Amino acid sequence: MKYWKYLKYVLRHKWFVMVECFRMGLIWRGLAHDMSKFLPSEWFPYMENFYGEKKKYNFSLAWLYHQHRNPHHWQYWILRNDRDKPQVLEMPGKYVKEMLADWKGAGRAIRGGPDNWKECNKWYNKNKDKMELNDSTRFFIELFLKKEQ
Repeated sequence: MKYWKYLKYVLRHKWFVMVECFRMGLIWRGLAHDMSKFLPSEWFPYMENFYGEKKKYNFSLAWLYHQHRNPHHWQYWILRNDRDKPQVLEMPGKYVKEMLADWKGAGRAIRGGPDNWKECNKWYNKNKDKMELNDSTRFFIELFLKKEQ
């Protein structure tokens, strides 16, 4: 049963993100969004975390894989090396837009209702201080969210 519940959630999430991506002209990004969630290294830990026995380490590892496989996550754009402090790279516009679509689509999939950009803006303002974003990327996000309200 938990496999079915998780599959339904993932497909619902992908659908809502795809709709938002299509609205922004990101056809391929909308179709390809979060395909890595179907890989065993993500599928099973996510499914267990949301619908089964939570195993923090397994889920944390799956989340790390997911971030590093999907450039629409801001964490993907942080370069960590041995010599200097982390370098926060600028996200290309198509991935910033996909990230925004992801935020809106996740809200709709989780809450089941018609999420809007105002809700995304509230979520962003609550979480923005935890996000390591390049200044240009942050400016684009904030400009987009302000424009869409």
